[in-house]
Amino acid sequence: MSTITPLPRSAVRTRKRYLILAMLFIVTTINYADRATLSIAGPAISKELGIDAVTMGYVFSAFGWSYVIAQLPGGWLLDRFGSKRVYAASILLWSVFTLLQGGISFLTATATTAVVVLFALRFLVGAAEAPSFPANGRIVASWFPASERGTASAIFNSAQYFATVLFAPLMGWITHRYGWPAVFVVMGVLGMALSLVWLKTVYTPRTHPSVSKGELEYLAAGGALVNMDQPGTQSRSFAPESPRLGYIRQLLANRMLMGVYVGQYCITTLTYFFLTWFPVYLVKERGMSILSAGFVAALPAICGFAGGVLGGLVSDGLLRRGQSLTVARKAPIVVGMLLSTSMILCNFVESSAVVVAIMSLAFFGKGLGALGWAVVSDTSPREISGLSGALFNTFGNTAGITTPIIIGYLIKGTGSFNAALVFVAANALVAVCCYLFVVGEIKRFEISSQA
Repeated sequence: MSTITPLPRSAVRTRKRYLILAMLFIVTTINYADRATLSIAGPAISKELGIDAVTMGYVFSAFGWSYVIAQLPGGWLLDRFGSKRVYAASILLWSVFTLLQGGISFLTATATTAVVVLFALRFLVGAAEAPSFPANGRIVASWFPASERGTASAIFNSAQYFATVLFAPLMGWITHRYGWPAVFVVMGVLGMALSLVWLKTVYTPRTHPSVSKGELEYLAAGGALVNMDQPGTQSRSFAPESPRLGYIRQLLANRMLMGVYVGQYCITTLTYFFLTWFPVYLVKERGMSILSAGFVAALPAICGFAGGVLGGLVSDGLLRRGQSLTVARKAPIVVGMLLSTSMILCNFVESSAVVVAIMSLAFFGKGLGALGWAVVSDTSPREISGLSGALFNTFGNTAGITTPIIIGYLIKGTGSFNAALVFVAANALVAVCCYLFVVGEIKRFEISSQA
């Protein structure tokens, strides 16, 4: 009687985690494209409505206010109901509110009313998007072992640059050809369709209909939290009945996590400069047309995308070569943020081509150093990973409130973008200091159940 020799585990191990990562990348691309709609349409809107730089800064900040306010509730929802359902609802809602922005000129009678409605809708978009990045962090933590987590986090995070590469030229062309309202309509419809695709394709490791036992074993052995969102897997002492203040206090009292949180605020300042004022900088400071600015903005974004992917590969490569988690995560962040400070050189050159080249280097550095979500996946307590990610994102996206407003005042007060570029670069230096002198060893924080 013959026997059948079992296949090696590597031969039967599926790769379903890469499909999940692809969906995270696509959704995050649409997420950032919807955030950038106002920056592309902004010059046309400000001209039509007579909005000055300070007012535009406040409108830009509307997203940040609600995004920050809704972070902790969003994290609690993720821990309570799971990433799949909460994320699907998030995509649908932010897409509807994006779509409605296209009707502002038809629904409002005066410029003042239009500004108020625009602010309100941007506020609602921010609230709806709040669970997205904490959900990304949770999903990566559950689907990827530690040795792949840096690359996975860098890939979904690099979607912010890909969004600019793909959609900035498209939205610039739509604005030029059909007017600014069409930008919001197109992006809103696209997001609504994507929410349905998400429900059909995304699962937890344990519930995925075609994941193999080999892949599950590989993930679990590598430190992936494969039981996340599974019924009955949470201890009662950690059941997320509410976002308990005791847990938040423990997170805030930890020096490592506070260094990561403050560093993320500084890094996100760079993000919001590129998302909000950068296209305006190209139009008003460098004299480009809206159409040209849309295409030109894609060039630094390509470099940001390349830097983002490279940062994750370098980090995980260092980890596989025996470097500590601390070195592997910190090295790309510090080098990347130092490269980002090169944007100050734009204050001393006249050539638009040189400016784009410098901004491309700065954008590459920003991408290289954008490993915050990998650090969160490495450090968050297993029991409240959604809440921890939300607190991290709260700190980071406070920059979505402060950056547009501060830059608006700097532009109005000085008549140029020079001080604004210095302000953004200074934040990159503070991020370097946080990771070098505050964070210390990067490791998973164990929370007390007595909170």
